[in-house]
Amino acid sequence: MGRTSTHYGEEPFAAKYKDYLDCVSDLLANDLVRSMGKYPHHSVMNCLEHCVNVSYVSYRICRRLRLDARSAARGGLLHDFFLYDWHVTQLEQGLHGFHHAKLALQNATAHFDLNDLEKDIIRKHMWPLNITPPRYRESFVVVIADKYCTIIEVLKIGERKRISRLQRMLA
Repeated sequence: MGRTSTHYGEEPFAAKYKDYLDCVSDLLANDLVRSMGKYPHHSVMNCLEHCVNVSYVSYRICRRLRLDARSAARGGLLHDFFLYDWHVTQLEQGLHGFHHAKLALQNATAHFDLNDLEKDIIRKHMWPLNITPPRYRESFVVVIADKYCTIIEVLKIGERKRISRLQRMLA
């Protein structure tokens, strides 16, 4: 008896992701965060889906390493909170890759109370493209998770499973 699932030995969806969702549910309920879903990002992914991927991967790694998984999840979710279609919009400052982290941090601090770790994650997630290195181990985790998620999204590795998980998280 006990747990029920569609696959033998697999936790029910809500239970499997509950701890993660407890960290970010307030952000995911925010209309501006949800609006990231209207901006295309990598391949078939939109900006919100990409940020949830990075956030969840960062959360899992930080939990495993006994780091601040909550801050990694929250910073990871807001790391691309720049709120425009970077494929179309031309920034006055220059190329998107060099400047969007600063814009994401400005937007995030305008709408949410962030701790220093979350701010560092957002501002430094494009390292080494942006030359100032991350200050915290969790920030390095998000840097790596962002690169990892970008690669699997662009190459469409495990696409159906990831999109299904994301749709259930965002429902």
